[in-house]
Formats: sequence, C-alpha cells, structure tokens
Amino acid sequence: MERSQKTELIDGLKQVFSSVNLVVVTRPTGLTVAETTDLRRRMRAAGAGYRVTKNTLARLALAGTAFEALADMFVGPTAIAYSEDPIAAAKAAVDFAEKNQKLVIVGAAFERQVLDAARVTALAKLPSLDQLRGQLVGLLQAPASRIARVVQAPAGQLARVINAYATKEQKAA
Repeated sequence: MERSQKTELIDGLKQVFSSVNLVVVTRPTGLTVAETTDLRRRMRAAGAGYRVTKNTLARLALAGTAFEALADMFVGPTAIAYSEDPIAAAKAAVDFAEKNQKLVIVGAAFERQVLDAARVTALAKLPSLDQLRGQLVGLLQAPASRIARVVQAPAGQLARVINAYATKEQKAA
C-alpha cells in the first residue's frame, strides 16, 4: 500500500472518530464474505457503520481523538463498529455476535470512557434513543388523558343525576 493511500485511510478514520459517539472494537475471526456483508447490512439498518481496519493505521488515526484509549485493543484481526447514536453500534454488534460466534466484542469507547465486552453487552440491552423518546412521549401523554377522563367523569355523573330527576318528575306528573 502506498503512502498516499495510507494517509487517506488515516484521514478517513480520523473523520469517523471525530463524528461519532460510540466505537466498538470487534474481532471478526473467520467471518465469510456473506457473513460480513450481512453484518454490514445490519449495521446500516441500525444507523451504524462497520469497517475492517489495519491496526497500525487505526492507532495513528486514534491519536488525539476522544477514542485514543482504544489503541491497546487493536491487536490481531480487528474491525470497528461506530455510530452517532450512543447505542446503535453496540446493539447491532452484540445482536450479531450472539447469533454468530465468529464475531467477538473486544470493547468500546463512549464519551471518553472505555468499556469492556460485558459493559458493551449491557449498553446494547438499553433501549435506543428513539425508543426512549417514544416512552417519554407516552408518559407525558398519559397524565393528560387521565386528567381529561377525571374532569369529564363528574360532569357525566351530574348529567345522569339530572336526567334521572327529570325522568322521575315526568313520571310523577
């Protein structure tokens, strides 16, 4: 590989590291082309990216970024999963690794904090940002609908009582 190609790869990785919130380091030992293609498709569907890296170039690209502490994890065959969503890459990588033992989660970094494989798995179990937003909207709407029912209930009861008195007086007359 020529020096200019290496420089382009390093610059591309630096751009990735500067624009994402989560980087998951994986070891894709023995993945076939079809399995790797399936993994990339799942990553894209989750809003994440997946890239096989050269360790030396990745370490150079990590220098001076928020993910610099990951440099020690780049040993042997490695690939990175990354996303702007703090959970998407972890969720997609862990889901794939649970179904395919050839992909091993090494660790990750999230907001300058290094996570081991167990913490990456725990992070993947959290609901996504969109799911959390949906839950929050549901919680905010629930009290409003309850208040509307409570406010309407006395009015409905009062209307039924008045109707009962009116019916009673009509029968008496």
